Amino acid sequence: MDISTFIDHLVTMPDYDAQIAHIEHIPPLSASFAELDSPLPDILEEILKVKGLLPLYSHQAEAIIHARRDNNVIVSTSSASGKSLCYNIPVVEKILNETGSCALYLFPTKALAQDQLRSFTDTFCPHPVRYEQISTFDGDTPSAERSAIRKNARIILTNPDMLHFGILPNHRSWSRLLRHLKFVVIDEAHSYRGVFGSHVALVLRRLRRLCLLYGSSPRFICCSATINNPDKHAGELVGLPFQLVDKDGSPKGGKDFVFWNPPTIDDARSIRRSANSEAAVLFSELIKNDIRTLTFSRTRRLTELVASYSKKRLAEISPSHVNRVKAYRAGYLPRHRRLIEHELHSGRLTGAVTTNALELGIDVGDLEATILTGYPGTIASTWQQAGRSGRRNDKSISILIALDNPLDQYFMRHPEFFFGKSFENAIINQQNPYILQAHILCAAWESPLSSTDDVFFGTEMADQAEVLEKQGALKQKRSHLYLSPSISYPAQDINIRATSGDNVTLIDTSTNLPLETVELNTALFQLHTGAVYLHQGESYLVTNLDLTAHTAYAEPTKVSYYTVAKDITDLHIIKTIHKKKYRRVNVCLGQVEVTTTISGFKKKAQFTEEVIGEMPLDLPPQQFPTIALWFDLPQEVISSLAKADLDLAGGLHAAEHVAIAMLPLFAMCDRNDIGGVSTSFHPDTGKAQIFIYDGYPGGIGIAEKGYELVRQLWQTTLGTIAECPCREGCPGCIQSPKCGNNNEPLDKKAARMIFERLLS
Repeated sequence: MDISTFIDHLVTMPDYDAQIAHIEHIPPLSASFAELDSPLPDILEEILKVKGLLPLYSHQAEAIIHARRDNNVIVSTSSASGKSLCYNIPVVEKILNETGSCALYLFPTKALAQDQLRSFTDTFCPHPVRYEQISTFDGDTPSAERSAIRKNARIILTNPDMLHFGILPNHRSWSRLLRHLKFVVIDEAHSYRGVFGSHVALVLRRLRRLCLLYGSSPRFICCSATINNPDKHAGELVGLPFQLVDKDGSPKGGKDFVFWNPPTIDDARSIRRSANSEAAVLFSELIKNDIRTLTFSRTRRLTELVASYSKKRLAEISPSHVNRVKAYRAGYLPRHRRLIEHELHSGRLTGAVTTNALELGIDVGDLEATILTGYPGTIASTWQQAGRSGRRNDKSISILIALDNPLDQYFMRHPEFFFGKSFENAIINQQNPYILQAHILCAAWESPLSSTDDVFFGTEMADQAEVLEKQGALKQKRSHLYLSPSISYPAQDINIRATSGDNVTLIDTSTNLPLETVELNTALFQLHTGAVYLHQGESYLVTNLDLTAHTAYAEPTKVSYYTVAKDITDLHIIKTIHKKKYRRVNVCLGQVEVTTTISGFKKKAQFTEEVIGEMPLDLPPQQFPTIALWFDLPQEVISSLAKADLDLAGGLHAAEHVAIAMLPLFAMCDRNDIGGVSTSFHPDTGKAQIFIYDGYPGGIGIAEKGYELVRQLWQTTLGTIAECPCREGCPGCIQSPKCGNNNEPLDKKAARMIFERLLS
């Protein structure tokens, strides 16, 4: 069945209820080729010809020319545009021309590094690169092989985690690599944002610092999906200037991009059918028709749910296809993930339901369709996921299924905003004091610090080093700072993908074996006593969460519900950093302390999402300092609400929800990266107040972007409230699935009036 026929098939299905909100027909594009400034080595040229990789696309040639001229280069082009040749060709050319030269490749995941190793060896080994000259080095590398890799490999494929706690702290064992390092490749650079990106920026500065110690000065080649600030982002990641290559010369097959809005099941409250159920129907229909498909879900739990729903439906409509689909996500054992990747690539599987673990460029074969269960959070990620289907001249289909939330529903009403909007800015904050302090300690372990190291760690280094010295973590000696003898190997205690290095291990009580590990902050929400946790499609009921032992215990269960934690959040202003007026409204940016207490959890029925029960919890509060923006309501706005007999507290609460939901339009973040507090009287200001804060200690730049663009944020928020057809408020406008107060009180009319008055 071809793509056009499949869309016709969808609209004739019995359950079709005008779900197609928009179809964007994206035309095919022809390739654009270019020549290099000088010929490649003969053996390299011959290999590329045999593999069908010549002539080079224009962006490939441009990137290689920059790399030859010793420029740092960032390539920002679409999925499947052949970005890997932009770094593989300069690296192989350097290895052929300079004896002993080495390269370090960084990928955000071990799976992607393994996949790129397979691709590289298929193309360049055994000639011109011998098999022993290239290797992955990560947590899965057998101990017996590590010494040989350190001695012989000239191309090391790894991830920032292993660079952080395995290579840099043991740099003396890696002296050969560091002394002869010519290129550092950073693939999927757009994925290094937020907390993870802020950590990686400092890991890369530690790498540059040690390269200087060993006498090398490698060039950096970064590859990224399309974002709004690729050269600026690469510069902030590495701390060096970059040349930008962003004119994509690769061919593109046409694509039909479908916006699919689940039908309403309650017109009065505008409640829609579950997007997960819609995804299962669409996925199973594609699989039944042998259309190779990836379905993306937002969380591990939803990945398992959609896979389970899909298999049940396939068992009814096409039993022979039940075993041709699987779930794929982080948390599975490496060998299970490799097996699923191989089965997808070989065609043994027709499709998979996945988290964003397969958003990156792992080769799982040619795909004809992608389903996105909910807006992925950024326009860049949306195109990255959609771009997994369709290669070169093949037509493909991508379907974005809207969740019942303000941002998704905004796109369903305004598809032109999505298809016409520029991409977001990737945001990091390498000067976050909590992250910077951690890497100052790691750097001191690697080599004593001096005042000249601020060239790597920035102007905040001296202040944060002084804090660490007062804490006794650093010791001054002959104008250098040394790590205190009481601290050993600091890198092992720092999780660069999280704000906390603490994890909770989940134990299956039926076998007494560990299932997986979950970050502590996440565990409080997902592994509390009474929680239902999904692992590889099986439900587990958590019977105990032992925070002292960092262990949760769960037993296999069969239930028809899942659980959602409820929380209460308080906020205290520490310091106002910036303040401005928009018309007569005070808008502030500053340091705050957030306290979150998980008070209970809701049981929600699968498929219908109906709340079928609530239970209390007694867990310790979690506190952290961060950055927030806030604005108050002028007295005339409060008076107008009172005259209209509208609920001030409900209006503030609703306004907070929608503003948080819409902020990801302007900052490259997920809704889970930000939080909010609203109150009709805040003790620190004595006024009615709305706060929006970064959900990470120290902040990562999201609140700053909201402060900078507050007028646009208010305008979009007002449009979302005004355009939603519901009468009293619904999940598509003012309700939030994360609300710790069970979405009470909320007043849609009051929220609309608040933003109308703020903007008038």
